[in-house]
Amino acid sequence: MDGAAAVIPEPEMTSEARTALAAQIEAVVRGTAGVRNVYRSGSLISNLLRAGAAALGTGREDEPIVSVASGDGGIAVEASLGLDVHSHASAVLHSAYAAIDTLLRAEGLVRESITLTVVYVQSREAA
Repeated sequence: MDGAAAVIPEPEMTSEARTALAAQIEAVVRGTAGVRNVYRSGSLISNLLRAGAAALGTGREDEPIVSVASGDGGIAVEASLGLDVHSHASAVLHSAYAAIDTLLRAEGLVRESITLTVVYVQSREAA
């Protein structure tokens, strides 16, 4: 051995634990200044398939909006943030990233990745 500490992989999270963590992450993201809304993560195709499955009664409508996956490298988070056109995306992304990272650490979880997507939302006044 080269003297490096062994990394013990974390056990897989249960579906209930992932759902609870996703709800916590959604709450901290919604509480971030500049965030107007949080949208379901994923590609257009995956969202259309999910909507179709829900319409047919075969999908789960209670699926979290924020995607949380656990693996050997830690927790991977994906979220799509709706920002008002007057928000500064870089500042909001930095704040949301930090809030998610802080939450994961508080829960004793290792972060593998945090992927945030920005969607600008027209202000209510302009609508």
